Amino acid sequence: MKNDTFLGHPKGLFLLFASELWERFSFYALRSVLVLYLTALTVDGGLGWSKTNALRLYGIYTGLIYVTPLIGGWLADNKLGQRKAVLIGAMLMAAGQFVLSAINGGLYAGLSLLICGNGLFKPNISTMVGDLYDPNDNRRDSAFTIFYMGINIGSCLAGIAAGIVSAAYSFKAAFFVAGLGMLAALGLQAFFAKHYLGSIGTLPAAKKAVAENKTALSEQETDHLRALLVLGVFSVVFWAGFEQAGGLLNLFATEQINRTVAGVTVPAAFFQSLNPFFIIVLAPLFAWIWVKLGDKDPSFTAKFILALIFSATGFLFMLFAAWQSRDGSKASMIWLIATYLFHTIGELCLSPTGLSMVARLAPARCLSLMMGVWFCFSALANFIAGFVGSFLDDWGVLPIFAVLLAVNAIAAFTLWALSGKLTRWMRKC
Repeated sequence: MKNDTFLGHPKGLFLLFASELWERFSFYALRSVLVLYLTALTVDGGLGWSKTNALRLYGIYTGLIYVTPLIGGWLADNKLGQRKAVLIGAMLMAAGQFVLSAINGGLYAGLSLLICGNGLFKPNISTMVGDLYDPNDNRRDSAFTIFYMGINIGSCLAGIAAGIVSAAYSFKAAFFVAGLGMLAALGLQAFFAKHYLGSIGTLPAAKKAVAENKTALSEQETDHLRALLVLGVFSVVFWAGFEQAGGLLNLFATEQINRTVAGVTVPAAFFQSLNPFFIIVLAPLFAWIWVKLGDKDPSFTAKFILALIFSATGFLFMLFAAWQSRDGSKASMIWLIATYLFHTIGELCLSPTGLSMVARLAPARCLSLMMGVWFCFSALANFIAGFVGSFLDDWGVLPIFAVLLAVNAIAAFTLWALSGKLTRWMRKC
């Protein structure tokens, strides 16, 4: 199947691209309205929760979303194989969305199904992207950037769809639409995976390693894992700020941004589509730049440093917005748009790079597990994001944005200081 190509890449990449697109459509449709659903008055179709409790639940939910891939990766490596894990995960997530849409009082049951399903789906579909390529194939970084575009096309469509449907009908209708997206992902994997992926993802990697007597880690593999884990810690800083998008920034857009354009009020959920829109526009440019640079392509560490700098800059813009709205007036949406733009540029430096890094550094026999470990860093970041957001009522937005700016800037400097050691650990990569 590797020789069956389209646009210079295996056709299987585009199947995985489309599957992830619809899975991310489902995820982000829910994310776009979850906090709004929790905090809306019951007469408006919401649950009437306080902002503090809503943001805490949001942080717990998004955190667990990134913890369960550790379990799902292990199950795929040792028991199921990636393909079967992806199918089961898709079914669980579809069920979760429909529970949220159809059952009163089904909040925790629906979210639990989504958390479990995501744990099986997320690490394993990313692992299969890497498995399409030989270890030294220079198309791998470009492939993950293309794959990442699928994520963000789905996210972009989700914010628009969820905003329109929730405004015109109800929050539960938005959850139903999210469920339809998950069914699309399930159908693609169920009917086309065998043809376009061949045997990829069918055999648990750990069982294959045992058969080949490749179980002990070499010194080089140990160094690679050290580098991966250190960079994972710094990714937590980035994602803890970035994930304010669905919570703190969403509420700020609702309450403190002037959303009127030509007499029309823009739904707050629409701003959730800015990030994926910028990804779709900029990802081909970044993919071209990385390839064009060739041997001068920045290292994994350098790209992470750039991501943290762009994140800090984004929160600088939010400081301006918070200052503008400090007396009860509305801030210009330009500040929010600029924040999403700079955070998106940072994301393009860090997220596809991180996936490619795991695919390149992690031993093949535990690749899905290590992909799960990588997502655990995002889990920690989301817990922190929810915790930080929960101080909104006590602190206000200005101190929170200032802290996030400072932490990202300090992290960028610290990572620069460690870059030499990380380069030595990642030798021959």
